[in-house]
Amino acid sequence: MSHTIRFGTDGWRGVIAEDYTFANVRRATQGYASYMIRHGKAGATFVIGHDKRFHSENFALAAAEVMAGNGLKVLLTDGATPTPVIAFSVVHHKAAGAINITASHNPPTDNGFKVRNEFGGAIDPEGLKEIESLIPEDQSNVKRMPASEAEAKGLIQRFDPAPAYIEHLKELIDVEPIKQAGLKIVVDCMWGNGAGWFPRILSGGKTEVIEIHNERNPIFPEMKRPEPIPPNINVGLKKTVDSGADVLLITDGDADRVGVGDEKGNFINQLQVYALLALYLLEVRGERGAIVKTLSTTSMLEKLGKMYNIPVYETGVGFKFVAPKMLETNAMIGGEESGGYAFRGNVPERDGILAGLYILDMMVKLQRKPSELIDLLFSKVGPHFYDRIDRTFTGERSAREQAILAANPTTIGGLKVTGLNTTDGFKFSLEDGGWLLIRFSGTEPIMRVYCETTHKDRVPYILKDGLKIAGLE
Repeated sequence: MSHTIRFGTDGWRGVIAEDYTFANVRRATQGYASYMIRHGKAGATFVIGHDKRFHSENFALAAAEVMAGNGLKVLLTDGATPTPVIAFSVVHHKAAGAINITASHNPPTDNGFKVRNEFGGAIDPEGLKEIESLIPEDQSNVKRMPASEAEAKGLIQRFDPAPAYIEHLKELIDVEPIKQAGLKIVVDCMWGNGAGWFPRILSGGKTEVIEIHNERNPIFPEMKRPEPIPPNINVGLKKTVDSGADVLLITDGDADRVGVGDEKGNFINQLQVYALLALYLLEVRGERGAIVKTLSTTSMLEKLGKMYNIPVYETGVGFKFVAPKMLETNAMIGGEESGGYAFRGNVPERDGILAGLYILDMMVKLQRKPSELIDLLFSKVGPHFYDRIDRTFTGERSAREQAILAANPTTIGGLKVTGLNTTDGFKFSLEDGGWLLIRFSGTEPIMRVYCETTHKDRVPYILKDGLKIAGLE
């Protein structure tokens, strides 16, 4: 019986050789090709790229063969390429969309399949459901043209996406002050697609870039997975202190997310980074415009929104919700708790490279180290503290959801519950303006328990109560 392919928070992901096979990649590609043809894109051009995971380049070629078999043209990246660069290439080449072979931050056993629209952004949930409905049951209904034939006919062309993207960055940020600032920057590439980009962009001045984990190694040594959060980044934090660096930048496996460590070897969590980026755009660059955030990220953004008189929109988790809302509102910035941030003037896709450059520019323009930037942020919105626990779960999801609703807590972590949002998971609002969120991963059999509060000492108690409510403790 054929494996049922479902698109989660950001595409379809599976275990390599178990459900993530060449046959299933071809089936998923046929669903995407049929969807695009149905929506008037017959004969159009599509970008296909990949990360550095096991066999990713070969899975990408398999997808290209199916697109060509459907009479669609393919621009195939000539090597592993960051997700934001693939997204930009769609717009730059006026393509109709993209396929990206990547499992982002998942464990080394996994690979994934992301699809994008003509804006380089995530396809909305309704579109993803339509793609799923068009995925054939087996390979007998998959159209495929061998790569050699497709290349001879010009249906598959390989290209280098880097030069156009780097030129585009110059329209968004002047990197010359960063080059001449004399910073020492450690970049943890997490064995992924971010390798080489910061040295290439920032070379030729007084600033020094030190890369670690910058080779291809699909088992991701020294970390559990290429996700820019502790404990995966502990080696990078130690390297920052040992080398006397000013900052640590971490890009995840496909470089659409960024993590930050300060000069003291402390991790600056994703919610703090998002608030810093919003403050940078508002205060340093003088920009104004909407902020789009998922419900799993920081309430500091609402405080900044009130302070600068700009709207803040909250969506479900995933860029399939964030990207359409950014386009609808011409948002200044959009982002999520995972460390992915998108910016106006760029494509509506997370960009770990641009986000990292913006953090560096903020340091240079304000003449502050990362720990001092956090002090500045907290002086405006007050201290906020965040943490998250991930746990695998067994049993039926529906039964667990019913149990969470039935729990109906009046206090969590000693704080009064003031509301419940069930848009995407179960988000309990707390009396201090903080929150607890219990949510099922869209890509793995994992339940996530998140919290943010203005009371640092309450964090472990809020999470402990969250685990109890979730039936995980």
